[in-house]
Amino acid sequence: MAGSSFGTILKVTTFGESHGPALGAVLDGFPAGMELSEADIQPYLDRRSPGRSPIATQRREPDKVRILSGVFEGKTTGTPIALLIENTSQHSQDYAALKDLYRPGHADYGFETKFGFRDYRGGGRSSGRETCTRVAAGAVAEIFLKRVLGIDFICWTSSIGPVKTDLKPDDPGFDRERILTSPTRMPDAAAEERALAFMEQCRAEQDSAGGTVSCCIRGVPAGLGDPAFGKLDAELAGALMSIGAVKAVEIGDGIGVAARKGSENNDAFRMDPATGKVIKKTNHAGGILGGISDGSDLLVRLSLKPTPSIAREQETVTEYGENTTVSIHGRHDPVIVPRAVAETTIAFVLLDKLLLNMSARTDRIRDFYHTAGPEEQ
Repeated sequence: MAGSSFGTILKVTTFGESHGPALGAVLDGFPAGMELSEADIQPYLDRRSPGRSPIATQRREPDKVRILSGVFEGKTTGTPIALLIENTSQHSQDYAALKDLYRPGHADYGFETKFGFRDYRGGGRSSGRETCTRVAAGAVAEIFLKRVLGIDFICWTSSIGPVKTDLKPDDPGFDRERILTSPTRMPDAAAEERALAFMEQCRAEQDSAGGTVSCCIRGVPAGLGDPAFGKLDAELAGALMSIGAVKAVEIGDGIGVAARKGSENNDAFRMDPATGKVIKKTNHAGGILGGISDGSDLLVRLSLKPTPSIAREQETVTEYGENTTVSIHGRHDPVIVPRAVAETTIAFVLLDKLLLNMSARTDRIRDFYHTAGPEEQ
């Protein structure tokens, strides 16, 4: 099976299945010399971990990460960083009744068509549990970006079903602390109250909900990305769309730009008298122009589908071609949005692009090695 690796200079390979003994990631190309411990990574996994809120699956996994290699005396060595997360709460018997049929909204049919078999125990490699490996690897990248470059990540749930919050990070009432502690990850209590009421309605109807996650990343340098196939927005969209529940990715104002005139959508450039740098008066583009970051806030929004495992009866077919119905019971998220892994995925892409950028210009390579070229001798 191909498709388990991602990245160019910074590369991650993930392995493992939902009901196997463990999952893990091997992070290659990470710079040497950064302080790193399991305690640094664990808070990111705790936020994604199941069983920690009333609107998350009650599969209780501690998701304790172990660093197996790539760190010596508390610092990264520049060699591959191997990260391991053991599965400790598999209930494989919950899936016995689903062995011979295809679950609506899941990858069962496509997986079996491609490979000639499938792991019916929660989807195996296609399970949402695979994302814990991305969180572990992406957390290492985010830690680097925060510590070394001061890049700030703000990601929050902006909608659950029809319930939306229009608050942005600079708005009064936007509470960053409650994003880390509330079950919905919404930045305001009023929206969360409505969202929880909607989730109770879904639960009563044996149904689930989708939603959106919004991200604002501040301090991203201008110049990341390439003008053709390596566009920053394309790389971000590809990485984020590889998260199983994500069905759409928007940069900046996203689909809203389709209804505008150019004069309404263009971001005017100005000089900042305080810094002497080029700035934009608005940020409809979301921090990316022509596939390259422009130095303003990076704005990304993800749309996630409703959790497909629901107890309500649905039509399906068996692998023998028989029409039937199915009601899926067990420990499943009524909404996946609060556990989405957008932040660390974005961090991984940004660090890879930063490392690529170090070789983009001749003068920077020369300056790094402190070597005078022939024209200067």
